[in-house]
Amino acid sequence: MSPGAEATSDVVIVGGGAAGLSLANRLLGTGAATVTVVEPPDGPRRPAERTWCYWDDGDGDGDFEDAVAARWPLLRVHGPDGAALTVDPAPARYRMVRSAAFERLVHARLAHAPGGRLLRATAGTVRDVPGGAEVRCTEPGGRTLTLRARRVFDSRPLPALPPARTQLLQHFRGWFVRTGTDRFDPGVADLMDFRVPQPPHGLAFGYVLPLAPDRALVEYTEFSRAPLTTAAYEAALGHYAREVLGLGAFTVESAEQGVIPMTDARFPRRTGEAVFRIGTAGGATRPATGYTFAAVQRHSRAVAAALRDGDGRVPPPHGRRALFMDAVLLRALDTGRIDGPAFFTDLFRRTPAHRLLRFLDGATSFREEWGIGLRTPVGPMLRTALEVPFLPRRTHPVPRTGESPR
Repeated sequence: MSPGAEATSDVVIVGGGAAGLSLANRLLGTGAATVTVVEPPDGPRRPAERTWCYWDDGDGDGDFEDAVAARWPLLRVHGPDGAALTVDPAPARYRMVRSAAFERLVHARLAHAPGGRLLRATAGTVRDVPGGAEVRCTEPGGRTLTLRARRVFDSRPLPALPPARTQLLQHFRGWFVRTGTDRFDPGVADLMDFRVPQPPHGLAFGYVLPLAPDRALVEYTEFSRAPLTTAAYEAALGHYAREVLGLGAFTVESAEQGVIPMTDARFPRRTGEAVFRIGTAGGATRPATGYTFAAVQRHSRAVAAALRDGDGRVPPPHGRRALFMDAVLLRALDTGRIDGPAFFTDLFRRTPAHRLLRFLDGATSFREEWGIGLRTPVGPMLRTALEVPFLPRRTHPVPRTGESPR
């Protein structure tokens, strides 16, 4: 194809991370559209391998079962007093997907689907044109290419976050460790371990996902206003692994690090008549938890159904009620009106596990949410709920972000 030539499809997806590839998989699976996915070529623009975790009911999403690296039937929370609470969220199970396996799976489907195409190129401008939208791309050899489609879905990170009333960061570093002896229970995932020193502002916890009796992902995570240095994360991880978990001798096989904005900003889902944002850039990250992967799957299903039915609207990834509750929680944490470790520990202690996971996924009814709310510190939460609608939105520093590992 000559420089500047056009290639067409029903949909162009910019970015081949969790959001872009999930949507491509849904569109091809439902026959809703022909799809071109634009991914950066190999090099510094391609992100390092990431971990995505989520929970779902029953046997999970069969579409991605081959990419699931591990699953856990039980969840555990360690309170700040050291007490452990283990819960069974049946029929839900917590699952881990590694990005490399997920990409291989969806890339293979793109290669074999009649309407699928994967293009390794650097995407530039995206704009509306008569009858749809176009994406200007530069291929590795320097050749330019214009892609045209009826709709473009852009998952690239935003250059700046929208104004917000409250913005915290979920920032973390994790080690994939191998221990000298069996130290882990592969049937239990530690979602929040508050037996770590707490920062002056926000909260901190450990996170352990066993992969085998002698292997696990061990993370140190903070919810606060600013990330740490790599040296500070390493020190915190070393303390957690050696002093809290008592792992003994171990080897760090690899590491991952990231920053996820926890914000009540309003993310624009549409930037043109035929240009839409998806993934974290489109507001898929749950503000109060940082979880993204499960929301991306629900949103991809909804978008594919809308296109199949000829509906030009793109539904939001989260409902208004869920977003308001998240805004209240973020504000209560940021102001220190609630004690974060005690709040989350009590949520797991006082709420049936499966209902709580549905709540965190935004899948509960108003009645269920009212019951969960009564199990939280009612006074501080009510005061914050009355305050939030009147708070001004302002810009905040832009963190260096990666896709959510949750």
